[in-house]
Amino acid sequence: MQTHNSDTAPTDTAPTATTPTATTPTATTPTATTPTATAPSGAVLCEDGLIRPSWAARDPLLREYYDTEWGMPVYDEAGLFERLVLEGFQSGLSWVTILRKRPAFREVFAGFSPDAVAAFTEADVARLMADERIVRNRRKIDAAITNARAVVALRSDGGLAELIWSYRPETTPEPRIMDEVPTRSPESEALAKELKRRGFSFVGPVTIFALMEAIGVIDTHLVDSHRRGTSGVWTGTGTT
Repeated sequence: MQTHNSDTAPTDTAPTATTPTATTPTATTPTATTPTATAPSGAVLCEDGLIRPSWAARDPLLREYYDTEWGMPVYDEAGLFERLVLEGFQSGLSWVTILRKRPAFREVFAGFSPDAVAAFTEADVARLMADERIVRNRRKIDAAITNARAVVALRSDGGLAELIWSYRPETTPEPRIMDEVPTRSPESEALAKELKRRGFSFVGPVTIFALMEAIGVIDTHLVDSHRRGTSGVWTGTGTT
């Protein structure tokens, strides 16, 4: 979740994070928001003994997302469409904001069924614009509907999963520190260009790089993170 959806922070512009410092244990029981030490890489040794990037060490929702979802492979059409839509809505916002609103997004976007969203009308747009539980941005809502129609059209040419995963690189980054995590790549630039050619919108190379990170096409976990190399797609040394 990049400075946009990577181990630097899952946002279009990385959220400012206060660097935690090593602390002396007290009688207070550590919580999910209480990291215990920070490694030179910027990774955090959390109270459960696992190393995470700082953006995933504090907020319990981000931690759960990092530990169970981020970077794991996604191949099903609805799952890919959901992540593509949410990456678009996240632009300019923090990723945790989107995660908190995700249940509502799933409800109002018909479980992210491309067929259902592709059939949305102006009445549906008005309904979405009036729903305070989601991000009410007309351009992003229109893009979600446009992209649903593009997903449906793509089925006759292999489908969304085949297209996205065809841009998996031969190797993946091996960032030792957060500053080494890229925000775009030749593959994300090429995929963004191809998606635009096929009628998708809100699919710039930074957004698409974030998508590729989130669904396991690339692995940008810091090398000392407990999640590095756990996707089944990449090894810890950046090879398949």
